[in-house]
Amino acid sequence: MPKFVECVPNFSEGRDVEKINKIVSSAASVSGVMVLDVEKDPDHNRTVLTFIAPLDKAVEAMFRAAKTASEIIDLNYHKGEHPRMGAIDVAPFIPILDTKIDECIALAEQLGERIGSELNIPVYLYDKAAKIPERKDLAKVRKGQFEGLREEIGVKPERTPDFGPNKIHPTAGAVAVGARNQIVNFNVNLDTTDMEFSKALAKKIRASGGGLPGLRAKEIFLESKKQVQISTVLTDYEQTSVYAALNEIKKETEPKNIKITDTELIGLTAQKPLIDYAKESLKISSFDYENQVLENKILKMLSSWQMGANLVVDALSNTDPTPGGGSAAAISGAMGCALAQMAMGITLKAKKTSEEAKEKLIPVMSKLGELKMAIQSCIAEDSASFDNFMKALKIPKEDPQRKIEMNKALLFAAQVPLKTAGLCMQASELISGLEVFIKKDVMSDYNSAKYLLAAGAKCALENVYINADSLEDKVESENLKAQAVKISEKIAQAEKVSAK
Repeated sequence: MPKFVECVPNFSEGRDVEKINKIVSSAASVSGVMVLDVEKDPDHNRTVLTFIAPLDKAVEAMFRAAKTASEIIDLNYHKGEHPRMGAIDVAPFIPILDTKIDECIALAEQLGERIGSELNIPVYLYDKAAKIPERKDLAKVRKGQFEGLREEIGVKPERTPDFGPNKIHPTAGAVAVGARNQIVNFNVNLDTTDMEFSKALAKKIRASGGGLPGLRAKEIFLESKKQVQISTVLTDYEQTSVYAALNEIKKETEPKNIKITDTELIGLTAQKPLIDYAKESLKISSFDYENQVLENKILKMLSSWQMGANLVVDALSNTDPTPGGGSAAAISGAMGCALAQMAMGITLKAKKTSEEAKEKLIPVMSKLGELKMAIQSCIAEDSASFDNFMKALKIPKEDPQRKIEMNKALLFAAQVPLKTAGLCMQASELISGLEVFIKKDVMSDYNSAKYLLAAGAKCALENVYINADSLEDKVESENLKAQAVKISEKIAQAEKVSAK
C-alpha cells in the first residue's frame, strides 16, 4: 500500500465560494488526492482545506492549490480576524499511518523550492521543517502579517526567506510551508464583548505567556455573533489536552460569571485527542487506545492493497454511470506503467545488472512515473466529464445554453480518453525494446505491463469514438476520430512487432 500524507493548506479567503471552489478543485485535480474537508469561516475570512495524497502526489497538489490562490486572492483587499501573511498562508504536511515526519520535511522543502522559484513568492519553512530555530514557531514567522512583512523583508536579515525572492509578492504575500504533527484547532466562544479581559485571558493561558505548554491562544471578536472567541491551537495535545485547555479557560471565566456559549473544532481533528477528552471527563481508569477503539481495528483491515483492489472492481461492477470504460482504461494504463516500473526496479536491484542496463532503465523508470501520474489524473477527469454532461442535461430544454454546454461536455468526454490513449502509447513506446535488459524472473510482469498499456489505449479509444459520434460539430468529430485511428494503427503495429 502506498504511503499517504495529510495536507492542510490555509487560504486567506472564507467568503467567496467561487474562489474557494477553484482552489479546492485545483488540488483535487491531482490523481490520488482525496479531499476530506473544506472549512470556511467568513469572520476569519479564511478557509482550511484538508486532503490526503500519496507521497509522490502531495507536492503537486499543494503547488496547484498555491498557484490558484496566488492568482485569485489579493491581500491588499483582504480583511479578516485571523492573522495572515499570504494568499496561501500556511501549507503543512502531516504524517499519517506509517509515514514519518522526516518524509514530510522533505516534501516541505520540495514545495517551498517550487513556490519560490515558479511563483516568485517568498517561502518560510516552519515547525519541524524550519532551518532557523526561531521559525519553528508559526506566530513568529507570521509576525506583522502581510503589511508588516512587506516593510521588513529585504531590509531585516532575519526576514530573509528560505526560498524565493527577498521581497514580498505584491498580491499573494508570502507563505509558511512546514511539516508538523497533528494539532487541534479549538475555539471557545464566550458570552462577553469584553476584549480587554479576553486579551489578558489569551495571554495568560498560552505557552508564550507562561501558561500551558504547547498551547497557542488569541482573542478574536466575532462580528457576526457579537461575542468574543478564544481561538486556540494545541500544538502538542499529548502535553496539553483539550480538557486541560478548557479547564484553564473556565478558571478565569467562571469567577467573572462569563459563560462558554459553545466551542468549535476547526477542520479535521485526530481521533485520539477527542478520546483523551472523554477519558479525562469520564475518569476512566484504564483504556487501550489501539485495541478498544472499533475504528482502529477496522482501519487495520482496510489498509491493504487487496482491499483497495476490491473497492475498484466493485465500483466498476455497479450500475452507477461512473466509473465506466474511460476510467477503467486509465486504471489499466496506470497499472501498466506501475508494473513496468516494478520489473525495472527489481532488475536494477540485482547484483549482476550491467552498467548499460542501469543507464537505459533508470531514466525510463523516472519517465514512467510521470506518465503514470498523468494517466491517473485521467481517471478523475473522466468522471468529471460525465458530471459536466449531467449538469448540462439539467439546464431547461428551452434555454439555448443547454445545447452549447452539452456539446462542450461531450467534447471534453472525447478529449479525455484520447489523452489517455496517447499517454498509454507513449508509455508503451518508451518501454519497447528494453526486454534484453529485464531480469528473466520478472519478464512475465514486464510483458503484462505491455498488455495492460495496449488494453488501456484500446479501451480509451472506444470512448473517444462513441463520444465523438455524438458531437454536433462534425468537423471536430472527424478530427477526434482521425487522431484515434492514428493511435489505433500504432497499437496494431506495436502488436505485430511484439508477436515476431
